Amino acid sequence: MPSDTLYALCAAAGDASAVHRVFEIKGRQEGRPLPLFVSDLAMAERIGVFDDGARLLAARFWPGPLTIVVTRQLEYVSEALAGGDTVGLRVPDSTIARAVIAGVDDAVTGTSANLSGGPDPVSAEEVRRQIGERLDMILDAGAAPIGVASTIVDCTGRDARILRAGAVSEEAVLEALRA
Repeated sequence: MPSDTLYALCAAAGDASAVHRVFEIKGRQEGRPLPLFVSDLAMAERIGVFDDGARLLAARFWPGPLTIVVTRQLEYVSEALAGGDTVGLRVPDSTIARAVIAGVDDAVTGTSANLSGGPDPVSAEEVRRQIGERLDMILDAGAAPIGVASTIVDCTGRDARILRAGAVSEEAVLEALRA
């Protein structure tokens, strides 16, 4: 399905077999966790532990193209986390993506809908080209508006650090944290 940044390969995060299928479709190593899309900060806080810095980033950039990595809540379990203690969470600025999350009443995997390491999927056609024969459905809503992957910020340590540069600049992240 389309998100605000790229097309995403989605499965309910609580459905272990669906999550395993996402790993299989992408050709992604099962030890590498998948980010999750959530509907809002309240859902995110049921999954991860947000400190003041993480909350500042969520308030400034959600919904939008920022993935925030936090420590997972001890009671939260999903195969998408690949056995890890952290989780990358994002509220996409996409009515389609948020409607899907609401429809399944669960976080969904929010990984790019491409082969692991393949070109970013900015359109349904690119998704079809890379992995279309492996999918049950492609929701085509035209080109992804931003067309660049989300920025990933790790908020698990004392100081936030950018793990992947993307649609939100490092300067904007640092400015939000100074607020």
